[in-house]
Amino acid sequence: MFCRERFKTVPYIFLIMISIESKLVSLQSLKKKLIALRRQGKTIAFTNGCFDLMHIGHVKYLQAAKKKDRVLIVGLNSDKSISAIKGPSRPVCPQKSRAAVLAALECVDFVVVFNEETPYTLIKAVQPDILIKGADWKGKDVVGSDIAKKVELIKYIDGFSTTNIINRILGKTS
Repeated sequence: MFCRERFKTVPYIFLIMISIESKLVSLQSLKKKLIALRRQGKTIAFTNGCFDLMHIGHVKYLQAAKKKDRVLIVGLNSDKSISAIKGPSRPVCPQKSRAAVLAALECVDFVVVFNEETPYTLIKAVQPDILIKGADWKGKDVVGSDIAKKVELIKYIDGFSTTNIINRILGKTS
């Protein structure tokens, strides 16, 4: 009985893994997919980040970015990129893990990893219709804003940041 019950879940788990793997793409593969999606009249939205320790702020942000009929592409900072930006103790989670967690979200269509400190080269290659950032970028120069047709800022959820979570774990804040 136990083996039969366990076997029944295997196809479902297998489908989830296929879904995740199909969302993890190279830039070359993504560019080919974008040609077909644009022919279908799809709106291409792009956002990026480290997404080191996923939390509700990340999830709400990505859900808001996906709205309507958009194809949501997430540019994910590589481990090398994060270390250069945030220091040698980061990232906490390796890029393969972070990419898989992002790809598991229904609102994310594609995840592509980039090694540079900014996603400018990736944005230039993707040519998104909409570039999405958190509202904490208001009044700042958004990388790639000269490329995208539109920049959209999404409300930032106070109190949720990877740095704050790490500091709480380490007992550095109350």
